[in-house]
Amino acid sequence: MPSFSGDLSEWLKEHAWKVCIPLKGIEGSNPSVSASLSLFAMKHAVLKIHPKDNVIVALRDLKKGEIISCDGEDFELIEDIPAKHKFYAHDFNSHAEIIMYGVLVGKVTQDVKRGGRMTTQNLHHAAEPYAYRGVQYHWTPPDVEKWRTRTFMGYHRSDGRVGTANYWLFIPTVFCENRNLDVIREAMQNELGYGVTDKYVSFTRDLVDEYKGKGTRDEGRGNAVDGSQLTVNSQPSTVNRQQTTQNPQRSTHNRLFKNVDGIKFLNHQGGCGGTRQDSEILQNLLAAYADHPNVGGVTILSLGCQHLQSNDFVAAIKKRNPSFDKPLYLFEQQGGMTEEELIKHAISSTFSGLTEINQQQRQPATLDKLTVGVKCGGSDGFSGISANPAVGYFSDLLVALNGKILLAEFPELCGAEQELIDRAINQSTAEKFIHLMNAYSAQAEQVGSGFHANPSPGNIRDGLITDAIKSAGACKKGGSAPVVDVLDYTEPATKPGLSLVCTPGNDVEATTGKAASGATLILFTTGLGTPTGNPVCPTIKLSTNTKLAEKMPDIIDIDCGSIVEGSTTIQEMGDQILEYCIKAASGEIIPKSVQLNQDDFIPWKRGVSL
Repeated sequence: MPSFSGDLSEWLKEHAWKVCIPLKGIEGSNPSVSASLSLFAMKHAVLKIHPKDNVIVALRDLKKGEIISCDGEDFELIEDIPAKHKFYAHDFNSHAEIIMYGVLVGKVTQDVKRGGRMTTQNLHHAAEPYAYRGVQYHWTPPDVEKWRTRTFMGYHRSDGRVGTANYWLFIPTVFCENRNLDVIREAMQNELGYGVTDKYVSFTRDLVDEYKGKGTRDEGRGNAVDGSQLTVNSQPSTVNRQQTTQNPQRSTHNRLFKNVDGIKFLNHQGGCGGTRQDSEILQNLLAAYADHPNVGGVTILSLGCQHLQSNDFVAAIKKRNPSFDKPLYLFEQQGGMTEEELIKHAISSTFSGLTEINQQQRQPATLDKLTVGVKCGGSDGFSGISANPAVGYFSDLLVALNGKILLAEFPELCGAEQELIDRAINQSTAEKFIHLMNAYSAQAEQVGSGFHANPSPGNIRDGLITDAIKSAGACKKGGSAPVVDVLDYTEPATKPGLSLVCTPGNDVEATTGKAASGATLILFTTGLGTPTGNPVCPTIKLSTNTKLAEKMPDIIDIDCGSIVEGSTTIQEMGDQILEYCIKAASGEIIPKSVQLNQDDFIPWKRGVSL
């Protein structure tokens, strides 16, 4: 819902969003009800998102027989409508087009009745065709005067980019080195103060001690001891849950290197086997991570005989950034060292590199140095009306400040293509987007699938019935700014403004791709709860509803549920998001995914992944 103040009727003239109040319990309710009453009743309301829409969204559980007034019409519900789901605003015959967010989102597969619930049984995916139309798009940026002098404290790199963190990165050129990375991780993370598993180690140790104690006591009686008899700290702790919610920082007290934010490891399953093209794609991805502004130094482990040759990999880094000057150490296992020698040499050299990058300190940087990827995952029926539009307003703010926004997940732009094409700054940009979308869609259809298959069971269960519905809400994260560039997978973002990045919708493949294109922060909205992060890019989680934020406080950073409840506007939440990003980029607040070392990394082989 957009910013709301003053007379409601005037507000509705300016904005497409329609606030609809249940008749029961509110005397004299109608679309011109007073502003204060509307805002108070919002959490009991339904919502018509766009004037062209012929479905209405339930903001709370609605009961069969309930009468709802919306946009000057009364609707009697013929079945229960759970919150986040939609009901039909008219009787429709089979094959009728259904409009939501002002665009085609599906066609009914059977006759449906006014007041009936939209389901996968009566609606299937449909989207409008798209083409370049030469539209002259005019954008009015938001007022950012209060933000122009703001800065964040970042790590300045020699090429002019600014990182929001300072990580050391271990990269294997092939999956054969994953075990060696695991050994190094176990050896270094806890000793240098980056581990997060102490509480689980202690918990397990208590279980072991109790098990041994019971075994000793029962030894003479020959009684078996199983896990069900152990009771040490077996119940969830409310105190710990409160601490997780209230403590936004991970202590640096135990860190040996105070200016190094972490040691990260890019375990993967590639580098050999498969096709040479697979290895080339992986090489470009790993080179992008080595060159990332949040990375201060790199250790590469290579076996020696794999497709992804270490010399080619180093050359790919230099090609991407000819001025690359970070400390980089390369070790090849088949070069004559035993495994123990390899690991010790890698640890010793990395330790030396850590002392070097620890000399770097955060310095002020203007907000145009931020590159923020916007992502949604575990989406629900509130995603497109709360968290995603709030992130979209934040995106417009950052673009107005000459920062960069990266919107990806091409399967989740299905149905929103025409709007994005019309916003492209020129024909070549629009046609690159059309080409990538067409090629991706054709590849999916060739194997018997398609973008229509993107919504997960969880998405559908919480109201996202078709991919076009999901996409129309997902694209709101990109705001309304012009599209200045379209990037294929791993291409770097170089232009200020909104860029579209070709990635799958898969959560981790998408975040992996956004970081490769240069995102230094990621905003990740979720309605169901998704514990996803990235090794080099701090990932900030935003809940679409307050119930989720209360249920999973250990992964949610920002609760956007107050938008649905009517106590916060989209603009106000967008301001809060920008404020949070400034603090996160400065290291003043540590996002939950970073606190938990949620370092998810999945390369995309350019196969079919939705």
